[in-house]
Amino acid sequence: MVPGGGPIWRCFLFTKNILAGLPIDVFNDGHHRRDFTYVDDIVKGVLAAVDHAARPDPAWDSDDRIPAPVTFHTGFIISAIRHPSLCCAISRCWNNALGRKAQKNLLPMQPGDVPDTWADVEALIKDVGYRPGTELQTV
Repeated sequence: MVPGGGPIWRCFLFTKNILAGLPIDVFNDGHHRRDFTYVDDIVKGVLAAVDHAARPDPAWDSDDRIPAPVTFHTGFIISAIRHPSLCCAISRCWNNALGRKAQKNLLPMQPGDVPDTWADVEALIKDVGYRPGTELQTV
């Protein structure tokens, strides 16, 4: 699982520090909420979207002065639907997978950061019929 919106290297840093018995820095006192996306869900989503070519927008009205949208491709966001807090993810995943409890340096929110981010996958579900579903604790 990769936390959406964050650098993947942080996963490796967390793992390295937990295994070495070193603390990990957890900002916003661990209350950040992020998506975690399993690579198999991404692959399944891409394969499902391949057969769904972009179509004209049926809601477009030719009486509008706005030109008709010309679309050759449609982009879909593929991400998990649940948004656990970072501390919850660390406790469930890293601690269980590594068999050790993470020592956490709970720090305030960093300037410029946001407490919660997650993807809107409604277009993927509606247009393609695919819903990513791998639970965080599964992997």
